[in-house]
Amino acid sequence: MNPNPKSRPGASSPSSAAGPAAPRPKSARRRSRELALQGLYEWQISRAEFSVVRSHMREQDEFGKCDNARFDALLQGCIEQAPALDSLLAPHLDRPIAELSPIEHGVLLIGLYELQHCLDVPYRVAINEAVELAKSFGGTDGHKYVNGVLDKAAVDLRPAEVAAQRLARSAPRAE
Repeated sequence: MNPNPKSRPGASSPSSAAGPAAPRPKSARRRSRELALQGLYEWQISRAEFSVVRSHMREQDEFGKCDNARFDALLQGCIEQAPALDSLLAPHLDRPIAELSPIEHGVLLIGLYELQHCLDVPYRVAINEAVELAKSFGGTDGHKYVNGVLDKAAVDLRPAEVAAQRLARSAPRAE
C-alpha cells in the first residue's frame, strides 16, 4: 500500500480538483522590463530613435499595466548607454557582442543597467529578473548564460553587496 495519497490512482488532491494553480500576476516592474526588452529588440534590429521605439511600445496592450517611469528609464538608459554597457559586458562574455542574439543582448543590457543604476533593486533581484526575461523570450539555455554573465558583472558593479551576500550564505546557521 502506498502511504502517499497523492500518488494513488484515483486519489484527488486540492490542486488537481480545481486544476493547476493560477500563475501569479506580473508586477508592474516585470511588465516594464518585458516591454523594455521588446523595445530594445526593435531598436537593435531597426536602429530607430528612442522616441520612435517608445511610441511603438506605448501602443502595446500591456503598456497600461507597467511602471511607466521604470520602462522609460530602462529603455532610454539602455539605448543611450549601450556602448558603455557593452564595454562593461565584454570582459564577462565568451564571444563577441556581435554574436549574441538580440534577445540575449537586450536582456544583458537591462540586467547591467539595473545593476549599475537601480540601486534600489538588490543585485540578486536584478539578475533573477533578467534570467526570467531570458526564460520567457530567449533561447533554450539562454537564461543560464545570462545568469553566469550577470553574476560575474555584479562582482564588478556591486562588490560590497555581492561580498556581503556571499558571506551571509557561507556563515553557519544558528539552530
